[in-house]
Amino acid sequence: MQGHRGCRGIMPENTIPAFLKALELGVSTLELDVVISKDKQVVVSHDNYMNAAFTTKPDGTEVTKAEAPSLKMYTLDYATIQRYDVGKRQNPAFPEQASLTAVKPLLAEVITTCDAYAREHQLPPPHYSIEIKSASSRYGLFQPYPEEFCSLVYHVLKPLLSPDRYIIQSFDLAILKYWKSQQLIRSFDANALSALVHQQSLARTEKKLGFRPDIFSPFYRFVSKRKIKKVKQKGVKIIPWTVNSPQKMLRLRKMGIDGFITDFPNRAKKL
Repeated sequence: MQGHRGCRGIMPENTIPAFLKALELGVSTLELDVVISKDKQVVVSHDNYMNAAFTTKPDGTEVTKAEAPSLKMYTLDYATIQRYDVGKRQNPAFPEQASLTAVKPLLAEVITTCDAYAREHQLPPPHYSIEIKSASSRYGLFQPYPEEFCSLVYHVLKPLLSPDRYIIQSFDLAILKYWKSQQLIRSFDANALSALVHQQSLARTEKKLGFRPDIFSPFYRFVSKRKIKKVKQKGVKIIPWTVNSPQKMLRLRKMGIDGFITDFPNRAKKL
């Protein structure tokens, strides 16, 4: 079970409180997203701009939809980014979500804090599934190009985690291609790579990538028993996103998935 953005259903997404709550609930793998700030810091955030749905400006006013696209993380240094609150305003899409003060953390801070929490509470060291938020239409505007983006992320991870403790995932296959190329020349460690897709098949994904990913991660609604069988026959793990219904969690488990990503680890824990 991977806690999506920590546990977005019940805590402010991609924040330290969300990741710690996920560990408390028994999550073994923390799923999170990363973007890059103006001063080249690796920031944990799904959006590469300030989301108007739940962000509060330093002056206490709400970020509006009109101004959100102009508040790009790539044009703000991290000292400015951490002045924006992303927890006090409950995300309207998740009515069970707690309201509390929270900011967008750095990737290094998430790892050191969560590892320390696990040691303190005698839990196994957590794993991390790190999505590099990237799209070709945003290169140089909302984010660096893949080569720089990957290098910035890798150099944060290298001193903190062994390669068996993290996965790099992305919808942008250029990210996975570059990461794999660096693994082949032994510039990057041999960590697992996960291809995120909506409904595209593994065969088509593999053809576009030029190699077979370690993990195939489609939208759960496009997962069938036949697709699971075909993926696993190729020696690839299948971990669908984002499964929030307990009934669907059980159904997919019976069908043979290797894991699932969920906003509600608390619901999964009750099964």
